[in-house]
Formats: sequence, structure tokens, C-alpha cells
Amino acid sequence: MSQVLLQQDQLKQKVAQAAVEYMLHNLAPGSVVGVGTGSTVNFFIDAMANHKARWREAVSSSEASTARLQAHGFSVLSLNDVAALPIYVDGADEITPEGHMTKGGGAALTREKIIASVAQTFVCIADESKKVEHIGQFPIPIEVIPMARESVIRHVMRLFTSARIVSRKNADGSFFSTDNHCEILDISGLKVTDAVVTERAINQIPGVVTVGIFAQRGANILLVGGAQGVQTQYF
Repeated sequence: MSQVLLQQDQLKQKVAQAAVEYMLHNLAPGSVVGVGTGSTVNFFIDAMANHKARWREAVSSSEASTARLQAHGFSVLSLNDVAALPIYVDGADEITPEGHMTKGGGAALTREKIIASVAQTFVCIADESKKVEHIGQFPIPIEVIPMARESVIRHVMRLFTSARIVSRKNADGSFFSTDNHCEILDISGLKVTDAVVTERAINQIPGVVTVGIFAQRGANILLVGGAQGVQTQYF
């Protein structure tokens, strides 16, 4: 492992632990915890496992996170069976000073967006490399119904003439399939200055399940790890 990756992992561990500390001070015992997806969230799940007696139940945004939670002995509930979700903890591929995010590098964007829409508080955990002025440096994913792939590409190209779009594929060249049995398109070449408008425009294209811009429902709290430790920002 390179020194850079090792340092990033250390930052991820620190923000993951900071999220658990936030929960210890702000979340009632027995509350159901919303859990996202990704490498930083994996550290969060591992840290939360040290307090399993306090929070035994979770709602998960992906099959991968569900498996990790269950391996630690957590009970993973369906969101349909949860009346209230006081907190959702997840990472981001990018986050702006307004709390707008790009998410979906791990292809769990639709379930992440659904859970975030239900949660009272969205806590984003990230290392400082994820902070940007404008969304678009990281490719923006779109989850699409497979039959609509080419149609969605044409619609996006008409909306954003500078965009470059590729279908996410597996190592063998086959189309990547999400937990929802849909496909992912990744858009690059965009500098998003109005994230809310862009999110709405893409979401309205027929065949789009959702786009990985989280602006209409952004983060409430950012725990960001950097050289000076973990900093907290409220939106």
C-alpha cells in the first residue's frame, strides 16, 4: 500500500470514529442507524461495532454494507419497516461548501438517496481530498433502466454539450449491474454551478432512476479529516 493510500485510510478511520462519537453524544440508545456505502463507511461500521449493545439495528444502502453489518452482528432492517430514522451516515465522492455532494462511486446512489431523504440528520464523513468548490471534478454517476441507456445518453448530450459519458463496465467488458439490477452511466466534463437545477434536469430524463448529485437533500453535518485532525462543518 502506498504512503498516500495509507494516510487516506488513517483519515477515514479518524472521521469514522468521529461519527461514532457524534452518535454517542446525540443519538438515543436503541435508535436505528442509517448506514451508507463505501470505504469510509466500512471504517464507520467497524467502529460502530464497538458499541453494538447501544445500537443493534441499522438500515443499509447496499448489499455490501448489509453483509458487513451482519458480520458484526447487527440486525439490518428494511426501510419499509422503520417509522423514523434519526441519522444517516455516509461518505461522498465530492462535497461543496454548501453541502452538495457527488455520490455513487460505489454504485449505491439510489438507495443512498432514498435513505437520506428519510433521515432527520445526514452526517457526511470524508477526508479533505473530497472538498471541492463545484461538483464535476469526479465523474457524476447516473443509475438507469438498462433499456433506456442509449436514450439517456442522447438526452444528456443535448442538455450538456460538453459532457462525456461512458457506461460503467466490469473487467470482462460486460455492463456493470447495480443492486437494483440497473446500469450506471458516468458523466465527466461538467462544472456544475447550480447543483439543484442540474440534479432536477437529469432526474427528469425518462429512464433515469436517479443521478448521483445530492443537492436537493445535501448533508447536514460534514466530518472531514485532514492534517489538523477532524473538523466539523454544519450546513
